[in-house]
Amino acid sequence: MAYMDHKPSSEVSADDFEALVGEALDTIPPALARAMRNVVVMVEAEAPGGEVGLLGLYEGIPLTQRDSWYAGVLPDRITIFRGPILRRCSTRAEVVEEVRITVVHEVAHHFGIDDDALDDLGYA
Repeated sequence: MAYMDHKPSSEVSADDFEALVGEALDTIPPALARAMRNVVVMVEAEAPGGEVGLLGLYEGIPLTQRDSWYAGVLPDRITIFRGPILRRCSTRAEVVEEVRITVVHEVAHHFGIDDDALDDLGYA
């Protein structure tokens, strides 16, 4: 898809955006991907309440906090917000990179990594 890298971000369709989220998930090392438990990744058009700077959201109980009591609960949710990412980026290449960073950031929360550690790693 290199031919599309210079298209404006506004030309990234909803289907293409979802595919980019899938591609970002595919970059997670296999050992980590296999360790992900009871989590669903979704794409929404906008952040709740119109939060301007919110690109993604992890809702759930991180793996590091689960114990023997953890059973029969609804899946954790990772939501990636298309609108805020597209407004932040001016090219498709920027969208690809922002989606990758956002997906890794939210998956890291699933593993119990906090924002300070992610900032140190360049994924804030």
